[in-house]
Order: sequence, then structure tokens, then C-alpha cells
Amino acid sequence: MLEILVAIGPLFLLLVVSELLWRKRLLRGEPARKSLHIIIGSYVASWPYFLSLNTIQLLSLAMLVGVLLSHKFRIFHAINDVKRHTWGDIFYALGVFIAATFATQPWIFALAVLHMSVADGMAGLVGSQLGSKSRYKVFGYNKSVAGTGSFVLASAVMLGIFALVRPGDIPLLLCLVAPFASAGLENIGMRGTDNVLVPAFIIACLRF
Repeated sequence: MLEILVAIGPLFLLLVVSELLWRKRLLRGEPARKSLHIIIGSYVASWPYFLSLNTIQLLSLAMLVGVLLSHKFRIFHAINDVKRHTWGDIFYALGVFIAATFATQPWIFALAVLHMSVADGMAGLVGSQLGSKSRYKVFGYNKSVAGTGSFVLASAVMLGIFALVRPGDIPLLLCLVAPFASAGLENIGMRGTDNVLVPAFIIACLRF
């Protein structure tokens, strides 16, 4: 029980603080949403190091219920403060569930969730701030070279670090190919579906 409180307590506190900042107009728009995306995902990535994967499955389902309630009653505005139509936060919870279901080891779960949160979050942050001059469209949605490049770089760095920590578990070829392939999935994952496609792809690569 204590482990579960340690897992969800900081996330709930972060959401409450972000809501207060949103109401004071200090935290708004895509940068705020993507920053929460990164922070929450980075902490969730540590869960299997003190929780079982079965427990994480249940927590991800509880997260999904919380997200649906937030959508219905507009509880946490900072995570829903986006102008385009997206179900990213719903697929975010589903992505955590998929990672907990199919990852066989904690480090595989961690890498999958970090790709969904850090790499994807960096793409959104950099793309929204620096991508105005390098935009292109995928299925009618705006993307940018700066944002996609940030995703590739973040993915390569994370894979490289884990490859150094776990020599032999992550082939060099995967470190070279997976960043570009997962960035491609992030590009075609419309309306937040990349939060499912990217972690599923990373898990498939690391398992098979």
C-alpha cells in the first residue's frame, strides 16, 4: 500500500499544483501540457523498480478513469489545454497499460514509457517553439523538422544510455534504427495514438 501511495502521491500533487498555476494564468498551452507529459512519464517510468507490473496495470486503468473524469468535468485544465482535437491523455494511460502488459523487465517498461513521454514531449516542446519555419504536414496535421529531430535525438540518447548500462541487451543497430522508426510512428500517430504506437514498437524491438 505504501508503494502505491509513493507512486500516485507525487502525480496527484503535480496535477493539483499545475491546476492552481493554470487558474493563475501562469501555466498555459502546449508547453505546459508537454512539460507535464514529460514529468509524469519520467516518474511513471520508475514504477516497475518498486511496483509489480500487475500493479502498474491496475494503476494505469485507474489513471484512464481519472483522465476520462477530467475530460467530462474539466477537472485538470493544464493537461487538456490544447487547441487541436486530441485524445492524447487517454492514449497515454493506455500506453502505460500496454507497457506494463508486454514489457518483460523493468528496463524495457522504462524505455517504452520514456519514449512515449520524454521523446514525444520534446518533439512537442521544440516543435511548438522552434518549428514554425520547418513545418510539413502528415495527414493534414502540422509537424516540424525541429520537433521530429528532437524526438530522434532524445530517443537515440536514451537508447544509448540504456545500452551502456545493459551491454548486450540493446544492439547497436537498434540504437541507430529505432529512433527514426519510432519518430515515424510519432508522425503518423494522429490524435494521440502515437502514445500507444511508440511504446508498443519499442517493446517489440527490445523483446524480439
